[in-house]
Parts: sequence; C-alpha cells; structure tokens
Amino acid sequence: MTDAQTLEAPTENATIRTVRRWSPGACVWCGDTDSVEVFRNEPRCATCRKHEAVIDEARKFMGMYGLRPIGGTLQSDDEEEYEHRLAAREARRALNDIRLAEQPDPALVRKALRPRAAAITEGHTGSSAQTSTRPASATRSSSASAKPAKSAAPVRTGAVDVEEIQTRALALLDQLSAIDAQLALVAEQNGLAARARRSDLEKQKATILRTLAALEKARLSASGS
Repeated sequence: MTDAQTLEAPTENATIRTVRRWSPGACVWCGDTDSVEVFRNEPRCATCRKHEAVIDEARKFMGMYGLRPIGGTLQSDDEEEYEHRLAAREARRALNDIRLAEQPDPALVRKALRPRAAAITEGHTGSSAQTSTRPASATRSSSASAKPAKSAAPVRTGAVDVEEIQTRALALLDQLSAIDAQLALVAEQNGLAARARRSDLEKQKATILRTLAALEKARLSASGS
C-alpha cells in the first residue's frame, strides 16, 4: 500500500528545465532546424526569417515616409502606420521568446558554414568546367544571346509610389481637418482638462504637419522636380 507522502515526494524535484543549445546546422538564434538558410551571413530558420522580414518591412515603411523609427510606443498618424508598428512589436517579441539562452560562439558558427560554402563553390566550379567543354560555336552563340541582358536597365526596387503618397496625404488632411474642428470646440473652454486637451490636439497637429512635409518631399523627389 502506498501512502500520500510516497505519491507526493517525487513532485518536489519534478521540475526540470531543459536548456536549448545551438548545434551545427541549426538556427543561430533559436536552435531550430526547420528550413535553415543563410540570412545576413548567419544560419536562420524559416520562423526567424519570417519575423525578421516583418520588422524589415516596418522599418522600410517608416523610412520611406520619414516617420519615427519603430520601437517604443505604438502612437501613429493613421491605421496603416499603426499596423506596421504593431506587427514589428509582435515579431520582435516572438523572436525574444524563442531566443537561445546562450548564443553560440561566432567562430563556431562560421566554421559550421564552411562546408556549405565549399559545396556551393564546388558546384559552381563543376558547372564552369562543363561549360568550358562545349563547342566554340555554342559558346559564341550563348555569349551573343547574353549581350542584350547586359544592356538592360536595372529594375528600380526602391521607387516611391506617388499615388500611395497622395492617398496617404489626403488621409492626413482629413485628420488635420478633424483636429482643427476639435480645437475650435475647446478654444474658449477653461480649466485644466480643456488646456490638456488643447495641448494634446496641438501635438497631434504638429506631428501630422511634419508627416505631410515629409510626404511632399518624397513626392517631389519621386517626380524629379
């Protein structure tokens, strides 16, 4: 017969925390081995790359429109900016939650990447050797067909969308009109609450005006005027 004390005794030391450690071939950030690829010169898994892409997209959006960098509060001028800030915060929180307690030695990470780099180099060398054994006529024809590609103009991936700028500016102008209307309502009101409300509205108005100025600068730069 087993008494209650015998049943409860193992629970005192039952909590054992498993510490995740990095191993070669795993993600340098979280230790996962799912779809690991080189990302910013480091092996990163699919989950980490997805979160990093969300943060990069938010950072790019803020830089394009001259807005306050991500981080800190979620205070925004419109819904789109708020969504980017919120998504970046959640992505950063997710990365922090899965981060290894102890980051691996960078030297070990570089050493683990060498076999993969060597395999890529060998594959490239092998394909080059096969190409060199082709007839001279085939080489000349392939070189001739490759010439038009060299003269093609590079694609501009960082171009600013003028229509998107105008749409955003119109939305901010609507917000500015609403703020002016609220300022008119509290202009003649007295008391601490009224003064605090006016101060808050004036700060919002100043932020919108700065954003509009940045948008106008981006529009002029995109139109080349």
